[in-house]
Amino acid sequence: MDVKNSLQLTTTSGAYDDDGRPKRTGNLKSAVAHIITAVIGSGVLSLAWSVAQLGWIGGPIALLCCAIATYVSSCLLADCYRNPDSVTGKRNYSFMDAVRVNLGEKRTYAVGFLQIVSLYVTCIAYVITTATSMRAIMRSNCYHEEGHNAPCKYGGNVYMMLFGLVQVVMSFIPDLHSMVWVSVVATIMSFAYSSIGLGLGLATVIKNGRFMGSMTGVQTATVADKIWLIFQALGDISFSYPYSMLFLEIQDTLESPPAENKTMKKASMMSILITTFFYLCCGGFGYAAFGDATPGNLLTGFGFYEPFWLIDFANVCIIIHLVGGYQIYSQPIYSTIDRWCSKRFPKSGFVNDFHKVKLPLLPAFKINLFRFCCRTSYVISTTGLAILFPYFNQILGVLGGINFWPLAIYFPVEMYFVQKKIEAWSTQWIVLRLFSFACFLVTVMGFIGSFEGIIRAKLS
Repeated sequence: MDVKNSLQLTTTSGAYDDDGRPKRTGNLKSAVAHIITAVIGSGVLSLAWSVAQLGWIGGPIALLCCAIATYVSSCLLADCYRNPDSVTGKRNYSFMDAVRVNLGEKRTYAVGFLQIVSLYVTCIAYVITTATSMRAIMRSNCYHEEGHNAPCKYGGNVYMMLFGLVQVVMSFIPDLHSMVWVSVVATIMSFAYSSIGLGLGLATVIKNGRFMGSMTGVQTATVADKIWLIFQALGDISFSYPYSMLFLEIQDTLESPPAENKTMKKASMMSILITTFFYLCCGGFGYAAFGDATPGNLLTGFGFYEPFWLIDFANVCIIIHLVGGYQIYSQPIYSTIDRWCSKRFPKSGFVNDFHKVKLPLLPAFKINLFRFCCRTSYVISTTGLAILFPYFNQILGVLGGINFWPLAIYFPVEMYFVQKKIEAWSTQWIVLRLFSFACFLVTVMGFIGSFEGIIRAKLS
């Protein structure tokens, strides 16, 4: 039997997909788990603060509008996984592949740069958030033992380095296909701490006997200060939803039939409905509990002191979730570097060879020296920058500015125009152009406000 016939029989038996790669086994549940792991992260903890800046009218409206925008862009992007036909065309394995096929090489370089920067800064935000949660556990125990007025202060650099060490070990996971279990655990953790934040906020509202806050949000000394805070809040909210950077990588894990774009649209709808419910509840009850005194991070800013063990548990859940979330956001960068170097240096043993390693009490595993050095350097760099710029809310706002319009709106809209051959000045073309422009304005405001916040925090 020749190689061609052997491959044909193997493909027919179901061992391989139509592109010759091993059969994909992802389904609706795994896609929802991946999406929620990517979406419900550190951003949920800043939403109460964001709602506080916008008030009872602007806060919920901003959250709902961002949810709708994310779902629309997700539907557009799901149809770009295959080209030219959305169901039977050739697969695009990543966001960059889809841009290259639909929009050409020049814009591929632009989206590649933005995607890598956004993924990279997200990892920095996760390092900051994890260290903040570790410190919160220490402070919670200290306040419980010494009283709420005790000077319980702990540095964050050691905790950031500990998190970096864990990520060096986690980076041995080969790729996103091997991370379903990580996503499932991270999703459970995200529901746990989101529910705890919601419950504590609700309990505080009941204890207070009324809803705190106002229709216009936090009062400031000057109009300029209010504008900067509104802009920063919009940046934080815009960060909390989009997952376009990982969208096609997640879709590439799905089995077919049913068609991948149909499964991904269902997964997006379910995930966005779930996250929006949690976001509205966490943001709303957090603001209702504390009003103008709402902390920047709901579970680490110490609006809540008791029960201390529940706050500790919530922060442990955050840490476990962010350990997985860091890898979800790092793997696309790792795979891009691995593919490029393998093509650039096909004969290099350092780049391509795997070595079997056996450590005491552990099963044998294979290690690639290039991956070990590259991924370790990556983790060290994100940890180092987090130590230099440990500003939670401002970093999230900058991320929202980088990620929301360029990656989550502009490129999906432009690719959809090409994929579906939408004529200029048609009704659909005009509607999507207006949609893109409105999201662009939100991005500009969020980026400017958050960048100003970083400068102010660094100089103060």
